[in-house]
Amino acid sequence: MSSIAPAPPEPKALRLSVLYAVVFVEIGIAMPFMPVWLNALGLDAAVIGALLALPIAIRIVATAPLVGLIDRGVAAQRILLTGSLVLAATYALMPAGAAIGWPLLALLIAVNAVAAAPLVPSIDYMTLSAVRRSARLSYARIRMAGSIGFLLANLAGGAALGAMGEQLAIPLLLTLLALIAATVALVARVEVPAAPRDPEAPRPRLPAVLWLSIGAAALIQSSHAAIYAFGSIHWSTHGIPPSWIGTLWAIGVASEILLFAGIGRLPPSWRGPFALLALGGGAALLRALGMAWFGERLGALIALQVLHGLTFGATQLGAMAAVSRFAPDGARGRAQGTVSSAGALASASATLLTGVAYQAGGGPLAFALMAPLAFAGLCLVARAARAAHAFGLHTTTFVGQQARRRD
Repeated sequence: MSSIAPAPPEPKALRLSVLYAVVFVEIGIAMPFMPVWLNALGLDAAVIGALLALPIAIRIVATAPLVGLIDRGVAAQRILLTGSLVLAATYALMPAGAAIGWPLLALLIAVNAVAAAPLVPSIDYMTLSAVRRSARLSYARIRMAGSIGFLLANLAGGAALGAMGEQLAIPLLLTLLALIAATVALVARVEVPAAPRDPEAPRPRLPAVLWLSIGAAALIQSSHAAIYAFGSIHWSTHGIPPSWIGTLWAIGVASEILLFAGIGRLPPSWRGPFALLALGGGAALLRALGMAWFGERLGALIALQVLHGLTFGATQLGAMAAVSRFAPDGARGRAQGTVSSAGALASASATLLTGVAYQAGGGPLAFALMAPLAFAGLCLVARAARAAHAFGLHTTTFVGQQARRRD
């Protein structure tokens, strides 16, 4: 008598949301406040710059190979657990390393960056797998928990610094948050079916349409470089009060959260990979030009920051939609990591360009130079759409209850 293998358990959206939240809370502390901690140590500006650039360089080279381990049979949840434990250990050791000397601190930061590189792409991999298996799940709504965690961490981190002091609060908070993330990764138990693998078969290649989509997303996301690096500086030098600067950043994250919450209500034709990437690229082009022309006017800045929901959020959803649609089985982990590596490379290059431009012509020039990046991303979106059409690839709805593709 033949027996039918039991179906894998229904994916749990709450568990995936909690994974995003705990990892992004940690990122929401580390991203804005690690430079504050390094400065509190009394390090030279050149050393601080090098230490902050180190994780970006490591992310470029390490993310794709590490997330690609999933295609070789390493569970995404194990990568999350191991990475979070290494993060906790390195954060805990950083004060002692800094006391001994900055070279040891640099080594700890490098190990920390390697551990952090695959965390978010691994959760993305797990979430996309769950969305493909369950028509009831929405990637956008699950991913929204990360944005909410990031925003709350930004707010709570500032309060913690004021109460505990910079040198104590930052490494202590980051160590505890990494331990919490490791605990959640251990107990969450999100089932991810293994992709069918033939050990003797050659490694699947990523199709050209996916490479074009990844390149488009990387270019569009890199157009944020000028705002990320010099937005606050430019606003403060033009008389925008500090309280409003914080509010402007919060508006950007809030608009991203609103997009994730409401994207499922948009017409289906707007929710495919190319439509989402085009929305992100068009908004990024408009935002770059608006910042160049009106980047010191508070009223205009509020409207421009609302566009962040599209420039970041729609672009992120479009990239994930492209991976879900076009990455072949046995290469989904590598595709997920490639999205992060390509984004890091493009953003790092754009940040260097931004620094030169800001020194030469101030904010208007730096912001204006982000427009060609967004436009180039739109061009790649158009090429990807043509390539998909030529090969008859399915490009319809990704977000919401219309997922039908199965692992």
